[in-house]
Amino acid sequence: MVKELRREDPADNSVISRVARQLGVGVESLRMWVKQSDAGGPGDLSSDERDELKTLRKENKELRRANDILRAAASFFGAELDRQSKK
Repeated sequence: MVKELRREDPADNSVISRVARQLGVGVESLRMWVKQSDAGGPGDLSSDERDELKTLRKENKELRRANDILRAAASFFGAELDRQSKK
């Protein structure tokens, strides 16, 4: 909510206090949460997202390895064809 309201009117300095009142939380608590959210950090990803990221990185590594093998094979067979065509 805070980020949306700030985008609509960046000059409005009362956004945090208005949103805090609407949510029934303390102004300083909300200010700190917004600050942490803006800064990013270890809490950026949920555990499901971290698991998915780990899985995708593993899959990416396997695919890169497969591509390297296929490149080497293509190079090998291409060189073999060149040798046969020169005979």
